[in-house]
Amino acid sequence: MTLFRRRFTPQGSNPGSVAEVHGEPSLISVMSFNETELDEYDVTTPEDAHQLLRQDRMTWIDMRGLDDGQFVQRFGEMFQLDPLAVSDVVNVGQRPKLDDYPGNLFLVVRMVTITEAGDLQWEQVSMFLGPNYVLSFQERHQDCLDPIRARIRAGRRSIRTRGSDYLFAMLVDAIVDGYFPVLEHFAEQLERFENEILADRGSSVFGELYRTKRDLASFRRAALPLRDAMSSLLKDDQDWLAEDLSPFVRDTLDHVMQVAEVTESYRELSVSLVDVHLSMVGQRTNDVMRVLTVISAIFIPLTFIAGVFGMNFDTAYRWNLPELRQPYGYAIFWGLCITLGVTLTVVFKRLGWLKR
Repeated sequence: MTLFRRRFTPQGSNPGSVAEVHGEPSLISVMSFNETELDEYDVTTPEDAHQLLRQDRMTWIDMRGLDDGQFVQRFGEMFQLDPLAVSDVVNVGQRPKLDDYPGNLFLVVRMVTITEAGDLQWEQVSMFLGPNYVLSFQERHQDCLDPIRARIRAGRRSIRTRGSDYLFAMLVDAIVDGYFPVLEHFAEQLERFENEILADRGSSVFGELYRTKRDLASFRRAALPLRDAMSSLLKDDQDWLAEDLSPFVRDTLDHVMQVAEVTESYRELSVSLVDVHLSMVGQRTNDVMRVLTVISAIFIPLTFIAGVFGMNFDTAYRWNLPELRQPYGYAIFWGLCITLGVTLTVVFKRLGWLKR
């Protein structure tokens, strides 16, 4: 997973320019409903989606897949969206943020899912809140918004009788709720890493631990800006959300803050596990060096004795090295070496130098 991914326009382009896009094919679904009626459509053009707007109904237009920047620009023309906001929709990799434009409210949020291989898959979700509609743009076809669609199809009054602001808040809440299963995945991973490291098997999971540390950094970059964006929704000068929606938005904000705090604690734990692993590797290295040093200390005097007796002496002179004429000199030499080696080993053991 790349640490940073964003589409860039050519240097010197006008503000609001759209970068070249290569992504999944665009699919547009429309849900138009009120308290008693629900119609669902799959359309192919922004013009068809715009024609489905009705004053007596709430409309959710969801576009999944961004393979054509000009296609999104046509949405901007039909719904009178600000060109800067349209550019942010196409040029993915934006920082989560909330912008208030004339005629609509624009929010960028990061959605995360876990692939079958256990990897994190991030995508940008851009949403526009209008008087009687919500526009959402997703990079990929897969999302975590099916529970919201199910609530609409089930005829839940809480979502079918309220305005577009309630649907907007519920979509954000659903995306934030999708963070918690990923955090549980992180918790299981970190617990496994901790057990492996403390069992002195950290080398087998060190690569995974470092990737998890990177994933947590990405999570932090998604959660902290979103916390600021949700706080902006609760300001007194915010006219897009009804007053009775404040508890729902505040609840979502609490979830975002919890995600940010848990992510930060997990990130610190991952850093600590890396430090513990490196410390244990250093400790093992020290143990090996200590054993080698003790062995060297035992053999140094033995090497000295062997070196002395291995020198070339003139045996014709009696007092040069009398031991050379001893009939049991070889046995005496080995007895001296063994005694000295055992003595040094016992001394080093009592000093604790041979303990792990």
